[in-house]
Amino acid sequence: MKREALLLNLVCIIAALAFVGLAVFNALTSFSFLTTDNLFVTLVCLLMALLFIVNPLLYLKDEGRLPIPFLKRDALPAQTAAAGRALPSSSPQSPSSPPLLDAKGRAVPPDVKSMVANMKQKQPTP
Repeated sequence: MKREALLLNLVCIIAALAFVGLAVFNALTSFSFLTTDNLFVTLVCLLMALLFIVNPLLYLKDEGRLPIPFLKRDALPAQTAAAGRALPSSSPQSPSSPPLLDAKGRAVPPDVKSMVANMKQKQPTP
């Protein structure tokens, strides 16, 4: 799976660079850049570059390799610890059981935990 994601990101980065290069080429080779046609072609090229670069940037953000400005790293563990303390002591999971995680490995919110606990309770057979 890692190789496919790497290949996809590489293709997206190459396509984004190609579109940026095309926009620069259009700006350098046109005699009158501020015409409607030249501005339209440049805008379309830059928009396509943006669309292709979003996927690799989101992948890097999910992997934790992309630093996000104005986001404090210390605030995230404190929030998760505070959320863990906010749970009542009579939680449906025992302390020795693993925490309930979603498909991406993140801890599920307390309301989802309570819904799962209600679903796991034995229902009376009619």
